[in-house]
Amino acid sequence: MTTTQARHDALGEATLGELAQALRGVLIRPEDPSYDEARSIWNGAHDKLPAAVVQCHGVADVLRGVEFARSEGLSLAIRGGGHSIPGFSTSDGGLVLDLSAMNGVRVDPDRRRIVAQAGCLWRDVDVEAQAFGLAVTGGLVSTTGIAGFTLGGGIGWLVRRCGLTCDNLVGADIVTADGQYLHTSEDEHPDLLWALRGGGGNFGVVTSFEFRAHEVGPTVFSGLVFYRGEDAAQVLQGFGEAAANAPDELSLAVNLTTAPPLPFLPEEIHGKPIVAVLGVWSGRTEDGDAATKPFRGLAPVVADVFGPMPYVAMQSLLDPLYPRGMWNYFRSAFFSDLGATTVDALISSYSEAPNAVSELHIHHLGGAMGRVPADATAFGTRDREYILNVVARTPDSAGFDGVVEWARSASAALGPDAASYVNFTGEASDERVRASYPPATYARLAAVKGRYDPTNLFRLNQNIPPSVSPDRQP
Repeated sequence: MTTTQARHDALGEATLGELAQALRGVLIRPEDPSYDEARSIWNGAHDKLPAAVVQCHGVADVLRGVEFARSEGLSLAIRGGGHSIPGFSTSDGGLVLDLSAMNGVRVDPDRRRIVAQAGCLWRDVDVEAQAFGLAVTGGLVSTTGIAGFTLGGGIGWLVRRCGLTCDNLVGADIVTADGQYLHTSEDEHPDLLWALRGGGGNFGVVTSFEFRAHEVGPTVFSGLVFYRGEDAAQVLQGFGEAAANAPDELSLAVNLTTAPPLPFLPEEIHGKPIVAVLGVWSGRTEDGDAATKPFRGLAPVVADVFGPMPYVAMQSLLDPLYPRGMWNYFRSAFFSDLGATTVDALISSYSEAPNAVSELHIHHLGGAMGRVPADATAFGTRDREYILNVVARTPDSAGFDGVVEWARSASAALGPDAASYVNFTGEASDERVRASYPPATYARLAAVKGRYDPTNLFRLNQNIPPSVSPDRQP
């Protein structure tokens, strides 16, 4: 008998039947034909067997699911887009609350507000908001869910102009561990809103997010320019020099990668090391060519495909490179500059990349993100100009342990003070979570956790255990 079968038997058919009858959505059990599809997530590295999956159709289903998990002593996994790199959106023997059917978006163009349910993907939000020429900093892959992305911070193509996604979170509806349904804002439960702005999924099930929107698009000047892999050091050094003078409207990244078989790349370079500089100018489109020029001549150019593009097209440009089912492990490290020591470390790691689908992303930060006061949100690191995201992947299990070790080594090569980004810690790790926050911020998060989730029901996340407090009531 499998672990899941044992858990399912212990629950009892009558108990699960009562839950199914109480739902507006669907309860899926291991014996159901749709179980394998319902339990699968984007990251193929995690193949878990939950006792049941609740496909929620509304807040009432979330309330019932939370109550059921608490009363039955089940681990509780919350799934928005399902892109969790450590696999937190599923669980062996536990209950999964799948929010993907809760994907409504409402845009208020007069107030410049976007209200989006927690099951939305970024493509859902982008399409609706762009109908009014609005946007909020979103994911670089449009199939990413908004929930985990926002709660951990949110770094995207508007980060220098508009700040992190969590910086633009002005309100949220949330179901807490004791079954309360709360609205949080600057005026209602402000401590909880502070924690949701970068503290991860530790505090409850957020069912909807309210964002401050910005005028963007519908056309932006964006794209990619490619350089040969042997010029990587020259490109990185020149990128750092040019980035020092970049306006806030310009967000860019460098990808140290392998040339894909794209029609605009010479055939002889396919499958060989290549450097891509990609990004978005979100100011006046006619100013985009001049604004991006310093980054499009850093070395002899292989191909330059920058130009005017719909914002929604740029937001989905990388989607084909991140299909469902591959084995993924992402690691991160913030750092201050692209000086010689850092460039040498990055080039060394790049030269040791284990396969053609594993790569290093160096994203330029600062701008609006860096001007937010350190204590205004729970997001941990704002004083570094760059973040390294190590994207380690394999098509299946073969060689996965090797790419994980490479990713850990590449992030560690930037030094012991290179703080981590909580959304890209790779796996569940108390050490990496603590490294994502200054000590005072971590202590404050633990205190908020103690008030809203004193028993740590919401622990399938980059977990911050609750601190002991005499007053744990919200």
